[in-house]
Amino acid sequence: MRLLVTGAAGMLGCDVTAAAGDAGHEARALARADLDITDAAAVRAAVRDFAPDAVINCAAWTDVDGAEAAEEQATAVNGAGAGHLAAAAKEAGALLVHVSSDYVFDGRAGEPYPEDAPTGPASAYGRSKLAGERAIAEAGDRYAIVRSAWVFGPHGKNFVDTMRRLGAERDEIAVVDDQVGCPTYTGHLAAALLNIAEQGTTGVLHVAGGGRCTWFDLAVATFEEAGLACRVRPQSTADTGRPAPRPAFSVLRSTRADAPVLPHWREGLRAHLTRMEVAT
Repeated sequence: MRLLVTGAAGMLGCDVTAAAGDAGHEARALARADLDITDAAAVRAAVRDFAPDAVINCAAWTDVDGAEAAEEQATAVNGAGAGHLAAAAKEAGALLVHVSSDYVFDGRAGEPYPEDAPTGPASAYGRSKLAGERAIAEAGDRYAIVRSAWVFGPHGKNFVDTMRRLGAERDEIAVVDDQVGCPTYTGHLAAALLNIAEQGTTGVLHVAGGGRCTWFDLAVATFEEAGLACRVRPQSTADTGRPAPRPAFSVLRSTRADAPVLPHWREGLRAHLTRMEVAT
C-alpha cells in the first residue's frame, strides 16, 4: 500500500511513519519543511506525484493557547489545510485519514461523546479543528475523520514527559483535577490510523485511549510507574490562568463496530515510559 504521511516529523507523524514501514507499506513521509498544507498547489502536486492509496494527515497547529491569539493562522492549517488535502486526495482517488480532536465539543457532557454528538467548540483551537472537519466534508470524497484526545508519545512535547521531568526535580506539584478525558498513546493511535487506511474505513470515528481519568490522575500514575516520589496536589483549571478554555469533560467513545479500540490509557502510559527508558 502506498501511504503519504503529512506532518511526519511531529509526535504522531513519527509513529505513523514507523508503523507504516514496519507493516511493509511504501510510505512517503513529509514533514512541515517538505510540505506546507496551507499551500493548495503544493498539496495537489505532492499527492498527484506520489499517487498514494491513502493520505494520513498528522499535520496540525497544536498550540491550543497560541490559537487564541492567532486563530486565523491556526484555522489556515487545521481548517483550510485539511480541505486542501481532501481535495487533492479526491483528485488522486485516495482515502484521506485525518486526525481531529475532542476540542470540537464543548466539554459539558456527563457521558462519553459518540460520533454523532453535537459539536460546539469553546476555544479557537477547537473551532479550527471543526473547520477542518467541515472543509473535508465539503471538498473530499473518501475520508475518515478520526477524533482523538490527550495525545502523548516519545517524539514531541507532552504532559507525561513534562511530569517525569518535574517529578524528578520537585517534591510536590499542583495538577488540574477538574478535567476528564482519555489519554492516548501515539504508538496505539498510529496503529489504529494505519488499520483505518488498510481497511478503507470512512466517516467520523472516535479513537482514544480506553478508560478515563483527570490530569491529576495521569500525573499520579506517571509518578507511580516511573518510581518517582513527587506528591501531587489538586488544582482547578481556573487557577492555571491559561488563555484557552479547556473542555471539562471530553471522554470519547465510539458507537461504530468498525472503529479500532485502543488499549486502556494506563497500558499506553507504561508503553511510553518503557520506550523513554530504552531511549535514555
